[in-house]
Amino acid sequence: MKKSIIIFSIAILSSACNNFDEDININPNAPSQASGTQLIANAMTSLPGLSSTTSGEFMSQYLSETQYVNASLYPQSSTSFYWLYQGPLMNLEAVLESDDLSGNEGPVANQLAVAKILKSYYMWHTTDRWGDVPYTEALQGADNFTPAYDTQESIYTNLFAVLKEAKDQVVPGTISNDIIYNGDMDKWVKLGNTIRMLMALRLSEVNPTLGQQEFTAAMQDGVLASNDDNLVFKHLQDGNFQNYWYGQIDLQGREWWALSTTLVNKMKPYADPRLPIYGNPNRTDGEYTGLVFGDTEDYDTEKYSLLGSAIHEQDSPVYLVTYAQTLFAMAEAAKIGWVTGGDAEAENYYNLAIENSMNQWGADISTLASFMAQPDIAYNPNTAVEQIATQRWIHLFMHGYEGWAEYRRTGFPDNMVSPGGADVPNRQIYIEAEQFNNTVNYNEAVQRQFGGTESLYGKVWWDVN
Repeated sequence: MKKSIIIFSIAILSSACNNFDEDININPNAPSQASGTQLIANAMTSLPGLSSTTSGEFMSQYLSETQYVNASLYPQSSTSFYWLYQGPLMNLEAVLESDDLSGNEGPVANQLAVAKILKSYYMWHTTDRWGDVPYTEALQGADNFTPAYDTQESIYTNLFAVLKEAKDQVVPGTISNDIIYNGDMDKWVKLGNTIRMLMALRLSEVNPTLGQQEFTAAMQDGVLASNDDNLVFKHLQDGNFQNYWYGQIDLQGREWWALSTTLVNKMKPYADPRLPIYGNPNRTDGEYTGLVFGDTEDYDTEKYSLLGSAIHEQDSPVYLVTYAQTLFAMAEAAKIGWVTGGDAEAENYYNLAIENSMNQWGADISTLASFMAQPDIAYNPNTAVEQIATQRWIHLFMHGYEGWAEYRRTGFPDNMVSPGGADVPNRQIYIEAEQFNNTVNYNEAVQRQFGGTESLYGKVWWDVN
């Protein structure tokens, strides 16, 4: 009997050992592959990268460099878009191309709709920075390492259609792992419509007919209706998901960035209540003092207003698409005749935009009435487009790439400087690797857009002024 038990035990042990190598590396609590909503959530974690960059702040001249000033002199150097394709866009494409999304994480139609909205937002950001970029042939992995560059015009046209598809396919129900809106599909629909509306306004000079058509349709479909609808990335008091500027300023102790005179000179003379949020008084005389953008001689950090503490706390949020931004767009649309109401409606939207900007930033609105009553701030039909554009640029503080895009389109604010004689760039230069790894398509895109010579001063499709 004992011999039989021993033989049986040896057999069991032998069987277990045969499977040991297979089992030892398996975590029974982890999925074998990421689910659809996990991939979407991972794509969401890249959203701060659209805003939290020194490059974006320099392009819009919100901040001046105090340490490595040459970085802000608009050097003719390239900027990579690979991280966008290899990270968030690839995650979203995996969702859109999947044939086995699980309804256990919310309606599949809603997962696809959110993926389309986010992909559209990332692609809009990408094409507005570089111009023509890979789109229809991109994100195919090993099947195509050398995608063609689509024209920016065709990308815009396609994104309008994709955003409408996303809106139309939403069904009742929430989705899991949504770190932006907690699965609220009504908010996602509003966001998609708002992105479409803001994209349409980019066409104000290059194709106003299509721009007005898409703008009014998106507005009618329902856009952001309060600050509660804002697309905001909410950082955590956690090292893994902390604000970029917290790591740079609080942890590294860097005083490398001051508010620019470009910004301060548009705010301080009017006692703008957002200024104490954006920056701190200097340590010399307690005044709000901007540093000339690109100044290579006098950048003593004691003399200038450094970035406001509320901007670089560990959990400080990043604002991406906002209600105030939506209102500024509608104010401009009313002024240029895209929507009805004329100056009366434009003034109403303009006033609401500033009020909601103040609320978003947590400014002291007890002085809002006196601020709005000042001659340069109060709506003036003769200077309305400049007022709207300038106040929108102020509102977009720290969302540098968006502020820069609006500056390129409108020409406001009107006090941008040219450090070392270098004007504000019109675009960013493609990464050099494309010249060697995707030569034919790269050369074709550069020839088509810029006559074969690439620089910071070639213009993207919608930038016609």
